[in-house]
Amino acid sequence: MSGGSEGVPHDGKEHMGELHEGFSSDDATATPWAEARRHLEDADLAWLTTVRPDGRPHVTPVIFAWVGDAVYFTTGRSERKAKNLASNPHCVITTGCNSLEDGLDVVVEGEATLINDPTRLRLVADGFAAKYLPREAAKDFHAGLRDGVFIAEGGTTLLYEVRPTTVFGFGKGEFSQTRWRF
Repeated sequence: MSGGSEGVPHDGKEHMGELHEGFSSDDATATPWAEARRHLEDADLAWLTTVRPDGRPHVTPVIFAWVGDAVYFTTGRSERKAKNLASNPHCVITTGCNSLEDGLDVVVEGEATLINDPTRLRLVADGFAAKYLPREAAKDFHAGLRDGVFIAEGGTTLLYEVRPTTVFGFGKGEFSQTRWRF
C-alpha cells in the first residue's frame, strides 16, 4: 500500500517535521514525513498503549494497517483494549526496531474511534488484505465484511481508527528526533 491508499484520499499535505536538536546528533536533519509514513505502511506489527479505567497503562502488540491518513486496528468486544478505549479513547501506537545502529521508531498519538461506516469498513478490509495476505506468516489471516460487520481472523471484531494528533520519529545511527503535528 502506498501513502494514499486507493479509494481513500490522502490529505495532500507533506507534513513538515520539527527536529528536536536537544535529542539529535549534531548533523541530524528532520526525517521526511514520507519516510515515517512508509514505516507505518510497511511494519508487520505495532504496540498499542491504552489506559485502564484505574489509570494504569496497558500495552499489547496488534496487527494494523495505515490506510489514507490513519492507523486502523481490530480487537474483540470483550478484550482489555476495547474496554479501555470505551472509557478513554486516547492511545499511542508504536512501531520500529530494537536496534541502536539504524532504523526509525515511529510513535503515533491520537484518539481511537470505532468505525461502523460500511464504505470505510470495506476500504480498511481491503487495506488489511493487501498488507497481510501476501505474507507467508499471515497465510491464515482473513479480513473482510460479513453482513456489514468487520471480520478479522475468522471472528467478529471491532475496528478502530486512530487519526494522528502528533507523530514522533526517532532515527537511529545518526540520532534524530522529529515531531509532526496534525
